[in-house]
Amino acid sequence: MRRHHGTTPRTARVLGSLLLIAAAGGLTLGAAPAARAAAPVPLDRIVPAPVSVTPGGTPYRVTRATGIHVDGPAEVHRIGTYLAGLLRPASGYPLPVTDHGDGGILLRLTQGDYGAEGYRLHSGADGVTLTARTPAGLFHAVQTLRQLLPAAVERPTVQRGPWQIAAGTLQDRPRYAYRGAMLDVARHFFTVPQVKRYIDQLALYKINELHLHLSDDQGWRIAVDSWPRLASYGGAGEVGGGRGGHYTKADYREIVRYAASRYLEVVPEIDMPGHTNAALASYAKLNCDGVAPPRYTGTQVGFSSLCVSKKATYDFADDVIRELAALTPGRYLHLGGDEAHSTAHADYVRFMDRVQPLVARYGKTVIGWHQLTGAHPAKGALAQYWGVDGTGAAEKAQVAAAARNGTHLILSPADRVYLDMKYTARTGPGTKWAGLVEVHRSYDWNPGTYLAGVPASAVRGVEAPLWSETVKTSAGIEYLAFPRLAGAAELGWSPAARHDWSAYRKRLAAQGPRWDALGIHYYRSPQVPWPAR
Repeated sequence: MRRHHGTTPRTARVLGSLLLIAAAGGLTLGAAPAARAAAPVPLDRIVPAPVSVTPGGTPYRVTRATGIHVDGPAEVHRIGTYLAGLLRPASGYPLPVTDHGDGGILLRLTQGDYGAEGYRLHSGADGVTLTARTPAGLFHAVQTLRQLLPAAVERPTVQRGPWQIAAGTLQDRPRYAYRGAMLDVARHFFTVPQVKRYIDQLALYKINELHLHLSDDQGWRIAVDSWPRLASYGGAGEVGGGRGGHYTKADYREIVRYAASRYLEVVPEIDMPGHTNAALASYAKLNCDGVAPPRYTGTQVGFSSLCVSKKATYDFADDVIRELAALTPGRYLHLGGDEAHSTAHADYVRFMDRVQPLVARYGKTVIGWHQLTGAHPAKGALAQYWGVDGTGAAEKAQVAAAARNGTHLILSPADRVYLDMKYTARTGPGTKWAGLVEVHRSYDWNPGTYLAGVPASAVRGVEAPLWSETVKTSAGIEYLAFPRLAGAAELGWSPAARHDWSAYRKRLAAQGPRWDALGIHYYRSPQVPWPAR
C-alpha cells in the first residue's frame, strides 16, 4: 500500500525538535552552512571609492588551505608576507607565502595601464588575483582586499569566520598623485611607536604622504649634529609645559623606513622664518639682538622670526636643510613660511629667495604654505593652501595667479580638512578658529574646482593636517582624524564623479566595526548611520 505523505509521529517529533532549536538560534532550516554565513562585503563598499566595479560570480572563501602566491621580485614577496601577517591572527590559518601554486590569493606585477599606483582585483570561486604595474599598486590592492573581508579580520585573536570575498572585478587608480596627512609633533611630541600607529591607519586608506611638522615655537623635534642645542634644549618643552622630546637621527630613519614599508613618503617640515621660537631660544646668535628668548609653552602664533639680516641665519638654514635632506629619501622638504607676522614682507621675500635654493642644492623640491606665493616660489615648488571660505579675495587671487604661472598646489582648506577643528561645540579635543567641521562639511567639496581661477591641472593633491595644540595621546589623534581622514583620502583618490555624500556616509558607516576591531578611538558622528555596537 502506498504510504501516506502526511507526517508520521516520529517525523513530527523530529521536526518539532528542529523547530525548537531553530527558535533558539541554533539552526536555520533549509540552509547549508555556507548559505547561513553573512553575505560578503560588496566590491563597491570600500573607502576610498574605486574607479569601477563589475560584480558577479561566486565569492571566494579563505580557508585553512588558502595560500598566498607571489609573482614578481622580492618586494612583491614582502607585500605577500605583509598580507599574511594581517590575516593570520584573526583567521588562525597558516596562509603560506610561496612563489608557486594555483588558486588562493595571487599577487602579480605586470605591464598594463595601471599607472604608478593603480591596480586590478579579480575575485571568483577559485581565488583572488591582485594585479598592478608597481609594488605600490599591489600594496593598495591589499588594502582593498582587507576591506572586502569582514571587519573581524582586524582583531588580534582568532575569530569565527567564514572569510568570504565578493566575486567580480574592481579597477582602481588615484585621482591625485599627492594624498597626504600631516602630524604636528612640535606642539606636543609623539613617540616613534605612536607615529607608526598613525602610519598604519593612513595606509589603510591609500594615503601616500606623511608630512611631519618637526619644528615650531614650542619645540624642535629632530637632531641636528651641527646645532645640537636645537634638539637637546629646544626640544625639551611642549605646549602646557610638558617634557617634550625629539627624534634622534636613528629614530627618524626608522620612521622613514616604516613609512616606506607602507608606501608613504615622509615630508619633513622645518618652519621658517616664523614659528621659530624653539630655535631662537636654543641659540642667541639667531636673534637680531643676540639675546635668546625663553622657551615658549603657549599656543599663540606670529610673534617669532629669524633675523633675516644675519649671516648666522643662513648658516643655520643651510646646515639644517643639508642634514635633514640627507636623512630623507623622499622628494620634498617643507619650509613652512606661514604666519610670519613678525617678519617684514620685504625681509620675508628676501629670506625665501635665499633659502629655497638650498633645498634644491640638497636634492629636494620645496613645499611651502601658500604664503610662499607672496614671494617668488622656486621652479617646481608646491604651495600648500590652508585658507578658509572667508579668506580674503586678494590672497586667493595671489594663490590662483601663482598656480596659473606654474606653481602646483596641495589643498588643505582649514575649514574642510584641518583635522584639529572641533566637530561641534560640544566635542573635544580640538580648536575652532576655522569653524566647526562636521563630517559632511569635511567631505563635501571638490579639490578640482575649489579655488576660483586655479586650473584643475595645477592641483597636485589633498592633505589633511592635524595640529596638536590640544592633543597629547594617540586616542586624541584618532578621535580628531576619524572619520574625517577617510573622507580626505577619498577626495584625493576617487574620481570626482564618485563623490556623493549620500552614498559615502553609508560606506563610511561600514568602516565603524573595522575601527572598533582595530581599537581606533573615533567620533561617532550623528551624520553617519553607524551600525549598532
